[in-house]
Amino acid sequence: MRNDANTTTCLVCGQRLVKNGRTAAGTQRWRCPDCGASSVRKRVDLVRRNQLREFLEWLHGKHSQHELGGASAARQLRRRTAWCWDIEPALGPVETRHRVILVDGIYIGSWCLLIAVTEDLQVLAWQWCSTESSAAWSALLTRIPAPEVVVCDGGTGFASAARSCWPEVKTQRCPFHVQMNIRRHLTRHPRSPAGRDLLKLSRALSRVIDVDTAVSWQLGLQAWWQQHGHLTKQRSTDGWTKWWTHDKLRKAWLLLSRLSTNGHLFTFVTHGNARTTSPLEGGINNAIRTTLRNHRGMSEPHMKRAAEWVLYTHELTIEHAYTLIPKTHTTATLDSDTTDEEIDESNIPVAFYDTSLSPEEGLWHRSGWAGRS
Repeated sequence: MRNDANTTTCLVCGQRLVKNGRTAAGTQRWRCPDCGASSVRKRVDLVRRNQLREFLEWLHGKHSQHELGGASAARQLRRRTAWCWDIEPALGPVETRHRVILVDGIYIGSWCLLIAVTEDLQVLAWQWCSTESSAAWSALLTRIPAPEVVVCDGGTGFASAARSCWPEVKTQRCPFHVQMNIRRHLTRHPRSPAGRDLLKLSRALSRVIDVDTAVSWQLGLQAWWQQHGHLTKQRSTDGWTKWWTHDKLRKAWLLLSRLSTNGHLFTFVTHGNARTTSPLEGGINNAIRTTLRNHRGMSEPHMKRAAEWVLYTHELTIEHAYTLIPKTHTTATLDSDTTDEEIDESNIPVAFYDTSLSPEEGLWHRSGWAGRS
């Protein structure tokens, strides 16, 4: 008999238990001196902690379940830790106001994970969404006190969400993503001299390090406009519709001009903040991608849960994760070491009307061919 209550008294007669040797596994056996009932105590909380620790060690490791000991060990691991996938890791509310916050989104399956961290890569909060919409960014930003500067990559919907949630916060656009946007418009090898000059100007963003170089870059952008600005206004027509003759060149120019006018390119010069989102992408996002790559084949819900565990354990230890273990567990699934004697059959209801076959009704299984043995 297993003493699930972990009590020092007998569950049969209520007498105090005494030690009675150990089991083959080394567990202390207890015996009632009055009725002779024998039992062992089992700390369910310690078992759950060990299973959660085993689950997290596998999740953050690089070995597959099969590599841990073969197909049998893999099945046992999945059976022991199946309940761990139901735990939803979550950080506490953000109460401290940070000076600089980096935000970015990473796509996992058909879902997008929005992440907010500090300059020291301290994870503050995350938000699941179907796409980087303004509503999704607003749901994330409203949970964080407004910082002084926010560094972003210019994802869809962030600008409008920042204006509504953080109207006083300065924005720093990642120069690397700006260069990628310009290259998408102009390609890597523009054919026109205006496109080549504008592409060269966008690449010069990486060399801006102080106020003097920032002013020099803005003067170069103004010089480009004076020389090639008329190309952005030219329109073509076929007699029915009109379109911009140099549409891609116009879009690239408008992007650089708008960012320069809004002051989103060189915020780091005056505030001393991080200029790119590379620390977030190379640190947090890369850790999520590595975990999913090491355990390829997970379902989409498990991929989402694995990403949440990466963010959670980046900030808190496994000891903090123990507090997420549910206090109560269903008894529908028994542990692997449960025997038939441990099942209390007195609580099993008797079925008076059932769907099974009965010999009294003449519906018993026939043996042999056509019922002839």
